[in-house]
Amino acid sequence: MTELTVRPMTTADETAWDAFVTACPQATFFHRSGWKKIIEETFGHRTHFLLAENAQGIQGVLPLAEIRHFYFGHSLSSLPFCVYGGIAALSPEATRQLDQAAQDLAATLKVDHLEYRQRDSLHPDWPRKELYVTFRREIDPDPEQNMKNIPRKQRAMVRSGIKNGLVSEIDDTVERFYQVFADNMLRHGTPTFPRRYFALLKSTFGQDCEVLSVLKDQQVVSSVLTFYFRDEVLPYYAGDTLAARNLAANDFKYWELLRRSCEGGYRIFDYGRSKLGTGSYHFKKNWGFEPVPLHYEYRLYEATEVPDQNPLNPKYRLFIQAWRRLPMPVANWLGPQLVKYLG
Repeated sequence: MTELTVRPMTTADETAWDAFVTACPQATFFHRSGWKKIIEETFGHRTHFLLAENAQGIQGVLPLAEIRHFYFGHSLSSLPFCVYGGIAALSPEATRQLDQAAQDLAATLKVDHLEYRQRDSLHPDWPRKELYVTFRREIDPDPEQNMKNIPRKQRAMVRSGIKNGLVSEIDDTVERFYQVFADNMLRHGTPTFPRRYFALLKSTFGQDCEVLSVLKDQQVVSSVLTFYFRDEVLPYYAGDTLAARNLAANDFKYWELLRRSCEGGYRIFDYGRSKLGTGSYHFKKNWGFEPVPLHYEYRLYEATEVPDQNPLNPKYRLFIQAWRRLPMPVANWLGPQLVKYLG
């Protein structure tokens, strides 16, 4: 085998990088090269996308981004704003070299910590955050069987949404999605992303980034932004209005996405990351999905402990209560100034 070398990705490498990501079994949607542009242009963070190559081409990739803030700290992570990350490689040697290159880079940058966000553990001996799980399940090729696979109580909610006259539409823009998403974030006391972030996701990933909105009497009551990768469907950002609960719009929304995905020939429904014990965790379990632990592993440099920016942390309780009382225009202006450091 020819010798491997590790170097930063350049613009000229993007096509080959994405072809590798599409073919590599370890890779995810969050390994795609487009995240470099999105993180740099939306949040202004410095990125370090590393690739391992030999004479046969790319053998492994590791997308990294650096976040620096006086309060939240200085980190190098694969990948901020993404639920999966870490190294995707074809051989143990490519994995080893990319891992070493990332650790050397972290030391050179003098970061507080290096973080890998992975489905599978790479460094069981590193400190880790046992907080997140993911929910993934195969989509049955028969739409009716998918309905039957939903546990009885949640299936009744889906049928209630249908009886309430809800309909779903695919949106060409992120405008309607952002309205309900930002409103939902404010009600939960969480800073929102800028509108341009979602617009850039859609323009960068094209047909692999889709918005589905749920309407009642031509008014949007719920919406979800979804990623598509290979044969997988990944609903990633979602929002609901106050009216959505009584209409069962949330369950109807995910059923419509599942139904459309089935008809489109997709095989895996990835319900995404949730924190243990939260409302979204129980909602997904009630849909019959089983939680699978995610491995978020850290190598500490300047830091002495794993970072804890989790909203469930009691020290953020007063902040969350105060944020909920902000006027929407203020929250939509101030939120992006904060959330960029909370990747």
